[in-house]
Amino acid sequence: MFDRIRNKIIARVQRSVRCFARRQEGAAAVEFAFIAAPFLALMFAILETGLVFFAGQTLENAVSDSARLIMTGQAQTAGWSQDDYKTQVCQNFLSVGLFDCANGVYINVKTYASFSAVNNSAPVTNGVFDTTKMSYSPGGPGCIVAVTFYYQWPIYVTYFGDNLTNLNGGNRLLVATSVFRNEPYGAAGTC
Repeated sequence: MFDRIRNKIIARVQRSVRCFARRQEGAAAVEFAFIAAPFLALMFAILETGLVFFAGQTLENAVSDSARLIMTGQAQTAGWSQDDYKTQVCQNFLSVGLFDCANGVYINVKTYASFSAVNNSAPVTNGVFDTTKMSYSPGGPGCIVAVTFYYQWPIYVTYFGDNLTNLNGGNRLLVATSVFRNEPYGAAGTC
């Protein structure tokens, strides 16, 4: 008697399993559940990569446009300090809302004796950005000047490795530089 009941139960379970295996109604939902997480991670990684490149290009445009204030002597004749120059940059060139300009953008302006002497290496030591190495020396007429903007962009999607990060803490250091010779806006001085 127990064998007959057990056989009926086994037969009923086997029929249910075969019936479940043949059904197709939820196949699309199950298949999407398998690929949803990698698909969404890939989409967010693509969006973030695009945003990083857009932010880098915005920073490049800002340094190119704002460097003209130094190249034409406007910053020097107005007697701007580093904070004054940064205020002009934030108000006129980086007001798009991508950056925390007041607290996150670092500006380095240095004067050099020749174009070959320009050092454009980022002040990064062991994956840490050193903000103490920023200076402001816009030079006079005819001087060679390098204007560099730095911004630590946070990277959120690191599913596929840390390919976008170049600093500790999951950040990417965006760097934009413009090197030029100041125009002769006044009497030549020492550089």
